[in-house]
Amino acid sequence: MTSYFARRFLLLIPTFIGVTFLVFTITRFVPGGPIEQMLVEMQAGAAGEGGGGGGGGGMTTSVEMPPAVLDALKKHYHFDRPFYVAYVYWLGDLLSGDLGKSYKFNQPVLEVISSRFPVSIYFGLIGFLLGYTVCIPLGIAKAIRHGTPFDFVSSAIVFMGYAIPGWALGVLLLVLFGGGSFWDVFPLGGFRSGDWDTLSWPERVLDQLHHTFLPVLSYAAGSFATLTVLMKNSLMENLGQDYVRTAFAKGLSERRVILVHALRNSLIPICTGLGHAIGLLMAGSFLVERVFNIDGIGYLGYRSIIDRDYAVVMGIYVINTLLILVGNILSDVLYVLVDPRIRFS
Repeated sequence: MTSYFARRFLLLIPTFIGVTFLVFTITRFVPGGPIEQMLVEMQAGAAGEGGGGGGGGGMTTSVEMPPAVLDALKKHYHFDRPFYVAYVYWLGDLLSGDLGKSYKFNQPVLEVISSRFPVSIYFGLIGFLLGYTVCIPLGIAKAIRHGTPFDFVSSAIVFMGYAIPGWALGVLLLVLFGGGSFWDVFPLGGFRSGDWDTLSWPERVLDQLHHTFLPVLSYAAGSFATLTVLMKNSLMENLGQDYVRTAFAKGLSERRVILVHALRNSLIPICTGLGHAIGLLMAGSFLVERVFNIDGIGYLGYRSIIDRDYAVVMGIYVINTLLILVGNILSDVLYVLVDPRIRFS
């Protein structure tokens, strides 16, 4: 088994190179880029200055970047080399811990990402823990009470949450419970209140919870149905196995048979999606973050794609890729912990 996991870790290298090379190549061939964005901003600024000078409202201003500056920018972004050579340079910088510099924020990519990392981790981790702590017990209860009114009502609720996109649910919640609505219960958005620094610790906890409830509900609503139904179906399948009937025949209580014997095997499918769930801890949802005005990693990635800030795009993608690859290996480890009969060779 040790050799298996050693091979899996070694396989991370070509997989990581393959996926990052693909995304890097796409960024090179997509129309527009950081240099073009700079030119557009320069022309927009020059047009604004020309329009504000009086008497030039209908005139357009043409701005050209000096050739020396243009060549320096191309060299800085490795646009003066073929894309595969530029990727090698980018990979070398990555191995040295340098993800580049954001042209939009004029800061190193690591600083841009790290400033928003705690926000996405906060919402992602709460949504992750809430999903598993609610869906696993709910799936167990639905399997035990299969076909009862509780099963039908709970299924209707979780599938309604699955059918509504997270951002749409967020808009609906803000309309119903946001500031200025009929039920003015929660703020319209943001991570914290503007007077956060002046609040006491109990007030800070309440304020943070106040700003957390609606976004987390929007984050986690879509995953509730998948995890709940998966848990229910897996447990029902195991309850029909011979070893469960044998345990009942030995006189064991229903609680012990379900929680000790059947549940452990039923958790194996739940571990399958753990790798992707770990990736979502940081990725978040840019639409949910946009609805609630949360400046997290998801919204940062969306804005970076729109602004052609490819250094930030690649930095976010590198971190997400590593999280998902390591999470998939962690899923295999959990297989072994949940079911000792599993052996990898």
